[in-house]
Amino acid sequence: MRISTAFALLGLLAATAAQALPSDAKTLAQFDLGYAKCEARFPEMRGHRDEAYLALWKTQADAKASTELDKVRKTSKYQKERQLAYKAMAKGTSPELDAKLKQQCDATWAEAKRNGPAAKP
Repeated sequence: MRISTAFALLGLLAATAAQALPSDAKTLAQFDLGYAKCEARFPEMRGHRDEAYLALWKTQADAKASTELDKVRKTSKYQKERQLAYKAMAKGTSPELDAKLKQQCDATWAEAKRNGPAAKP
């Protein structure tokens, strides 16, 4: 009985954590900066930032989710994390980093197309 109760509690905690993850300021700030670089390289990605971010978390891209992300972007914690991420990204570039960025952009875009609104029946 105790084991099944523990598993039920862990399942509930995991579900709650999964719902909370998309609006993490640090993760969102890092994603936004990386996605901006992807948009600069791949025009088809422009204007789909929220959809791509939410697709990575397998979360429905709707008005409520976009509003939540907008709220996070207005917080001081997000601004601080964005500045830290920007400083880390500005340290330099190399062919290896460019290749890694292209790979990440391709993977992000593939996931967005796979899990985005158009993929739903």
